[in-house]
Amino acid sequence: MFVAASTRCFPDVTINKSLQKLADLEFNHAEIVIGYGVNDLRPDWLGKQDTWQTASRLCLSCRSIRPVAFYFDVPPTDSDFLQKFEWCMRFSKHLGVATVVVKAAPVGSPYNEEFERLSKLVNLGMRYGVVVSLLTERDTVAGSIDSLSSFCNGIELLRVALDPSHFIYGYDSPVDYEAIIPKVAHVRLRDTTAKKFQVQIGQGVLEYNKLVGQLNKCGYDRAMCVDLTPLPNLDAESELRKMHLLVESLL
Repeated sequence: MFVAASTRCFPDVTINKSLQKLADLEFNHAEIVIGYGVNDLRPDWLGKQDTWQTASRLCLSCRSIRPVAFYFDVPPTDSDFLQKFEWCMRFSKHLGVATVVVKAAPVGSPYNEEFERLSKLVNLGMRYGVVVSLLTERDTVAGSIDSLSSFCNGIELLRVALDPSHFIYGYDSPVDYEAIIPKVAHVRLRDTTAKKFQVQIGQGVLEYNKLVGQLNKCGYDRAMCVDLTPLPNLDAESELRKMHLLVESLL
């Protein structure tokens, strides 16, 4: 296991500046977001030769930090989703990024349709040597352990991008996600309580030691990705530094 951080930890600057800020905080690995945020890689950039080169330069602009995952933050309902996803797969192979995190369909979406869609994504991933990981978000079909288990058991190479906050926030007590630990290929971290999705470092209820122990038992050797949104009246860089030290101390 190793510590990484998302480029969205600095959502108001360009990707290269976000990567430099993370490097200045001694992060050596990053999750880069492909989407439509201010500092995201635009999906359309990956479909054209000239902007492909620009995207490559941005991702590799900071020599001391290496991209280890892409978060493909494009809604499943996007009319060109599969085309953009294949561009992402080609780009991932080009940069040697082995993990791509994808969003699940919203709660209430037909199970069979989502199963078929995820199967297509995994098949594309196999073609390019990329692991497709389904993000655990509460308001999606990947928000329950039963659904996640069903998708992963039915689609052999589908993996999970575990975000424990979605099993803490909004619940009287944290949901037990141990059943999906063997399928985890990416982890996102922040401090969370039942009432707040993100709180100051040290004020949440996530049991980091327990999580690391569970992952170790399954031989997990991938990223523990810090994913902090800047909070009012808190220094973002200080919070990232504390989170980096906390996670690194557990590894």
